[in-house]
Amino acid sequence: MSETDTNTLRKILIFAAVVEVGTGLVLVIDPAIVVSLLLGAEVSSPGTQIARVFGIALLALGLACWPGRQRAQDDAPALRGMLLYNAGIALYLAYLATVRHMGGLLLWPAVVVHGAVAALLIWTWVRRAKN
Repeated sequence: MSETDTNTLRKILIFAAVVEVGTGLVLVIDPAIVVSLLLGAEVSSPGTQIARVFGIALLALGLACWPGRQRAQDDAPALRGMLLYNAGIALYLAYLATVRHMGGLLLWPAVVVHGAVAALLIWTWVRRAKN
């Protein structure tokens, strides 16, 4: 992998990690805000606890995927983890919007951001495989 490709991957991973850590923190502090902005719905007491668990998981994902100073090959698990998460969450949020007719102010922007991060990670993975 070239130096440019390594830097691009690291920038994508840093962006994704910052977004997930930020979202995780908000979910831990006040899950109702995230649920309202994403789904336009109220959250029940059990839902609040589950949302906080999800927030802790996002914190862990963000921190685990933060790129280190190691070799480019060492970022492969972070690339795979963030790719699976971003592709999966983009598809699920799009499903909630289109099939379940849910939606808050940030639902479609979240679909776009997660879809774009997934696409950038796929692009980086393909470039990495060619080198």
